[in-house]
This record gives sequence, structure tokens and C-alpha cells, in this order.
Amino acid sequence: MSTYKPEFQDDTVGDVKDKTTEPPMYKVLLHNDDFTTKIFVVEVLMGVFKKTIAEATNLMWHVHKNGTGLIDIFTYQVAETKIKQTAELAREHGFPLKITMEPE
Repeated sequence: MSTYKPEFQDDTVGDVKDKTTEPPMYKVLLHNDDFTTKIFVVEVLMGVFKKTIAEATNLMWHVHKNGTGLIDIFTYQVAETKIKQTAELAREHGFPLKITMEPE
């Protein structure tokens, strides 16, 4: 059996520290309006954001009473995608539903 011995051995490999960082996170917020139906909001929260019917209904009422509410927290790309999906659905159904994001 032959043993391979590399000509070059880097002794610093064990000294390198992991410098990965977590991506920045963004809050996705739902805003109240006087035109989007409550059932449509609940359906969007269930379909796009995977909320249960209870979570979606509670959030819808919170936003209705307070003007805005936190849907969830995502990376930038995921937040942006979910906002675009929601905007497309709202447009298709003729609603001005507004969802925004801000840094956590």
C-alpha cells in the first residue's frame, strides 16, 4: 500500500475561522385599506404566506383595527418574491392591497 505525501502542506488551514454571516432579514408588513375584502386578505395570507386559517384571520383583524401588521420575516429575496406574488394577485382581482418590507 502506498502512502501519498503532499509536497506542499499548509499549516494555516486549521487556523482559518468561519467568517460567514447571516443574510439581513426583512419584515413583511400588511397595510389596511378600505377596498380589499377581508376574505381576499385571508386567502392571500394562507396561499402566499402559508398561514393557517386562524393565523390569517387573526392577522387580518389586527391589521383592520391597527392599520398595519407584521406578516413574517424573510431574507430580502424571499420577501421581495412574496410581495410581488401578492401584488399580482391583488391586481388580478382588482384590489389595492398593499404589502411592504423594511429591514428588521
